[in-house]
Amino acid sequence: MHAIDTGSPERTGALDPTACVGAVGHDGYAPFPVVADPERWRLERTVVPTADGPVVVHHRAGHHPLLLLHGVAGSWTTWTPLLRAVEGAGARGLVLVDLPGWGSSPAPAEPLDLDASARVLTAVLDALAIASVDVVGHSLGAFVAMHLAVTALTRVRSVALVSGTTVATADAARHPLRGLRTLPAFTLLRAGLTITGETARPFLRGIARVGLLPLVASPVFTHVRRLDPSVLDAFVDELRPTGFTAAARSAAGYDLDRWRAVTCPVTAIAGRDDVFARVSDLDALSDLLPQVRTVLLDDCGHFAHVEHPDAVARVLGLV
Repeated sequence: MHAIDTGSPERTGALDPTACVGAVGHDGYAPFPVVADPERWRLERTVVPTADGPVVVHHRAGHHPLLLLHGVAGSWTTWTPLLRAVEGAGARGLVLVDLPGWGSSPAPAEPLDLDASARVLTAVLDALAIASVDVVGHSLGAFVAMHLAVTALTRVRSVALVSGTTVATADAARHPLRGLRTLPAFTLLRAGLTITGETARPFLRGIARVGLLPLVASPVFTHVRRLDPSVLDAFVDELRPTGFTAAARSAAGYDLDRWRAVTCPVTAIAGRDDVFARVSDLDALSDLLPQVRTVLLDDCGHFAHVEHPDAVARVLGLV
């Protein structure tokens, strides 16, 4: 595996845009399991009341706090491989949010749009008395991270998009027929979940019980057979069809030109094998954000922080 830094402009920010991009350490591909053990990282569990319902947050105090936003089929635990990769690299503050309807956070009466998601995150930061954060978002969380940077310019120090579903995903959500050509995996999954709804979850659990889950999940990960079982278990547990389809609707109606207002440093990390995003997104983001730093990871699918957590940590300057 190697990483290609396709754009590294000079700028300042807590997530170091000039960090070295090197070979992966530890055990190579997907070296760490997903772990639901907050005590390992001295994380405190807090339920934050918001206008859109209670939100479960795992957090710890520290300098230059990181706000980590999971994607679809994710929760705060999705970030634990990255936390393993940066162990011993200092005690930064951490804020890991289960977005409403995901992880342990109860589902709102109606799925939240991007404005409501940003409002929830602002309420979380207020409750924790955090003035500013570096935001790292995966997949859907990357889209939310960018919108938070639009709506809360003074609170977001930097943004990192990890396997972000951005330009190509928004286009496929707006134009499903075109999406069948440009992003067939995303488009077909959206159509399937729209039809099956929440009945897809017990179906996936049944597939897992008979040992066929790796076949279903293989488009998402480059080497699905090399994953720790905890990764696929979390994938099944956290997939929420209603939330997925609502997120697709929000992306379809979003004006990406709003991102041109973002002035903080932005880093976009993509996997060459990602079936839910396109490598062309890196160029498209460069058009929207001329100062964005883009990094392409070989041997990597849609979960860069799980498949290559060491490389992601180096790119973001966390080690």
